[in-house]
Amino acid sequence: MERHTRGKWACNQCETLVQAPVPPQVIDKGIPTAGLLAQVLVAKYADHLPLYRQERIFGRAGLEIPRSAVHQWMLAHRQKVPDGSGTAKALDYSLKRWEALTRYLDDGAVPIDNNWVENQIRPWALGRSNWLFAGSLRSGRRAAAVMTLIQSAKLNGHDPYAYLKDVLTRLPTQKNNAIDELLPHNWKPAIPDKV
Repeated sequence: MERHTRGKWACNQCETLVQAPVPPQVIDKGIPTAGLLAQVLVAKYADHLPLYRQERIFGRAGLEIPRSAVHQWMLAHRQKVPDGSGTAKALDYSLKRWEALTRYLDDGAVPIDNNWVENQIRPWALGRSNWLFAGSLRSGRRAAAVMTLIQSAKLNGHDPYAYLKDVLTRLPTQKNNAIDELLPHNWKPAIPDKV
């Protein structure tokens, strides 16, 4: 939460009231900060909340969840699940293939999954039904622009939240002829240690 205090002064002679100007906001006279907007946009268009995406979210907050804990949990809970149930079948499937599923841990050149492109398009496939009805053509275009910025930020090696928060903070005061400095391929954080 950000709190802005703006002083008011009155002139005794002319009875004029003067107040400090409102700091620039990404939404004029709006309550949401750039940080809140960035978080909402990233959560909606970048994170679709399966386990590995939740891991990314916690990782951005500095909380690491070791993947080995998942295997230990699966082994412990398989014994508690009745044979033949859907949960037992899912656990058996994963446990039988655990060596193949974790091969990437032994060789840094092996990717964690077998299809980088599939992981790039998965958010679009998951979100397709959510975005099928954006409300209007204008809303659909806005959603497409936000998704493009987020994916471009990722492809340029930026954390989408840090990128959007910085851009949304700078946007109200950015000169129109310098707007391309805020595009993901040109972007440099305003304050690298604080973004």
